[in-house]
Parts: sequence; C-alpha cells; structure tokens
Amino acid sequence: MRRFFIFVLFVILALGGAAAWLWHSLNIPYANFPPPGVFVDIPKGTSERGISRLLAQQGVIQNEYAFDALCRYRSRRTLQAGEYYFDHPQNAFAVFDTIAAGRIYEISVTIPEGFNTFQIADLLQSKGLMTRDSFLAAAADPTPIRDLDSDVPSVEGFLFPATYQFPRHVTAQQIIAKMTDHFRTEWNSLIAEASSPDAIITKTPNPEHVVTLASLVESETPKFSERPIIAGVFENRLRIHMALGCDPTVVYALEKKGLYKGALTLPDLRVDSPYNTYRYPGLPPGPITNPGETSLRAALHPAATDALYFVADTEGGHLFAKTLSEHNSNVARYHKLLKQKSHKEPASAH
Repeated sequence: MRRFFIFVLFVILALGGAAAWLWHSLNIPYANFPPPGVFVDIPKGTSERGISRLLAQQGVIQNEYAFDALCRYRSRRTLQAGEYYFDHPQNAFAVFDTIAAGRIYEISVTIPEGFNTFQIADLLQSKGLMTRDSFLAAAADPTPIRDLDSDVPSVEGFLFPATYQFPRHVTAQQIIAKMTDHFRTEWNSLIAEASSPDAIITKTPNPEHVVTLASLVESETPKFSERPIIAGVFENRLRIHMALGCDPTVVYALEKKGLYKGALTLPDLRVDSPYNTYRYPGLPPGPITNPGETSLRAALHPAATDALYFVADTEGGHLFAKTLSEHNSNVARYHKLLKQKSHKEPASAH
C-alpha cells in the first residue's frame, strides 16, 4: 500500500511538473529572443508541427512541443501562411494569435496623387521592395489594363494613388495588379455616377482620353477647384486643334529619355517626342501621371469656359484668359507679382 501511495505521489508530482513546465513554456516570453527582431516565413501547406519547429528554430518560442500542444488545443483556429515579424519577446499565446489572425509583415507605401511611374519606382526602391528598373520594366507592359483600354502604351495613369500594404517579397506585377484593381474600382464608380439619369455625359467616356487629360490636369494645379476649369481649357484647345503647350508633358518626355535635369529650359521645349505638346497637337499618346479621383472627375466633367490660356498667379493658382492679349496681360501681372514677392520660380504659361 505504501508503494502505491508513493507511486501516486510520484505521478502527481510528475503531472504537476509537466503542468508547470507547460505553463512556463506558453506564458513566459523566450529570454533568448534575438534583439533586432526576427522574420519568420511560413510557406503555404506547412503543418502545425512544422510551424512549431520553425518558430523554435528562429528563437520566437521556448519549446516547439509546448507550442504544438497549444495548436492542437486551439484546433478550431488555423495558422496562416506568410511572413511574420516579431520585434520583441512574446509568449506563445501572443505568437499563436498573430499567426492565426494572419497579421503578416507588410510595408506601408503611400502613392501621392500625380506621381508618375518613375517617381513610384523611386519610392518603391527607397522602401526596399524592389529595384527601380524592375518596376519600370513591369509598368511598361499594358496587359493589366487591356480590358479598360487597348491602345495605351503602358500602365501609366492607371496606378491609382492611395496607401497600400505590401509584403517584403512582393513582385512588381503584384503591386501593379493591386494598384490597377484599385483604379478599376474607382473608374467603375465614376462611370456609374456619370451614367446616372441626371448626368450630363451622353456617351460612354473613352478611358484613354479621360485618364490622359486627367493626368495633365493633375500635373498643372494643386487646387481642386481649378481642375475642372483647366480641363475645360484643354478641351477648348483640342476642339480648335490648338497645341496644348503643357510643360509637364515636356518633363515627362525628357524623363522617358533620361534627360530631365530638374528644371525646364527653352531648348527642352523643342525635344522631339510625341509627349511634347508644344511640338505635337492633341493629347500625348498616354497619361503622364497617375491622377486621383478629383482630376479624373474633372476630366469627365470639364467646366464650361471660354478660356484658352492660363498662367500661374504666385499663390498656387492660375489666371485664366480668353484671348492672347488678355493672357499677355496676365503674364505681365504674374511677373509683377513675382517681383514683389522676390520669388524666382519661372512662370508656367500656356
């Protein structure tokens, strides 16, 4: 009988020890957690046992067997594949919750309205997501937006500006797919709005025309209130076959040739490129920036105006004119205002 009680006591102590070990393994953050933090990439199809082993090997959890037991206990929740970043020691429950919730490591990237592909490529490279050249090479392929327009030369103009979350090992094609999908959603919403019974648009808008016009409008003024007016000025010029004379199109032409030095010069205005709207009439062959919703709306609904010209007013806006004589007076006024403010920025006259 005495031996029996000793055996029972031994079993109780063993179970208590196991319970204490399990509690400690699950509740106490691992003391040997790497100080800089650690990335753990869980491939698709990895078993819970495999995930437990991977986490233990990376120093995220104390014991793979204890974590595996936790996975079995919480079997109703599935651990998600992906790359996770642990920047401080956590207990096993917190690690489990992170992976079960699929809180994968992502890099936040905000694409401002009016950024072109060159600027987006520079931004993505600065975030460490990819090289500039790899993104530009992918952006040169218009396949992702062929359903919207079959003639545009690239995805320029269709990369909707917004804040995106990307994993570290994202591809240029995946980024472009996400941005063009966002554009498609916004475009469909605008077209549905334009097709409402009280809308003034009587025919289905041409995406290439609208997005290209919107990209010019976006690049010309930061003022939302002016964008429909500038869209109206450009439409007036297009109607009478007058050169658009849009400086940002020249900048884009130079960027495509790798010749832009940060400021336009008079010789630059003579660059031979279909994007140079001083030399070639009509819209350029495609968008020059990626416009936001306000500029797209302005291009869809240009203001009714008689103006054919505009020049900067030194306050972030523009002075509009119907005739060349009025425009020349506005240019003179601009230079006078510029002199008064001792501001040396060159006028953007059209």
